[in-house]
Amino acid sequence: MPSRRSRAREVALQILFEDDVNPRDTAEALTSFVQSRLKSEKMEDFCLSLILGVRRRQREIDDQLNNVAQNWTVGRMASTDRNVLRLGAYELLYTETPYRVVINEAVELAKRFGNANSAQFVNGILDKVRTGKGSVTANSQPSDKPAE
Repeated sequence: MPSRRSRAREVALQILFEDDVNPRDTAEALTSFVQSRLKSEKMEDFCLSLILGVRRRQREIDDQLNNVAQNWTVGRMASTDRNVLRLGAYELLYTETPYRVVINEAVELAKRFGNANSAQFVNGILDKVRTGKGSVTANSQPSDKPAE
């Protein structure tokens, strides 16, 4: 059984995936969806911080991913992989979550929702983001810490 924070990341991924294909129109609809899935104010706040953080920083995150993804662009990636990477890159670049936790969580999401190659792909890209091999250094920006 996944941890509560893992479940919150899963719900965040669902919203980010939906943003690609059918964006929610209102903050109320977003909040309602998250509340109905998590039923814990602490986890709802964590989930919403991830969603809103990715949305707010998406251009910077996509630039970083494009810089490290050899022979790929964010637009060419499968929607699931793209959004797992956005979520993981956001946590790596803008939160204090330990990188091992971030990468492990992202790989697990990729295994669960992606294709046979997604986990390895996500692991490789996020490791490059972590080590700065794309070098749009987002850590110079203020931290967007998720709620604890």
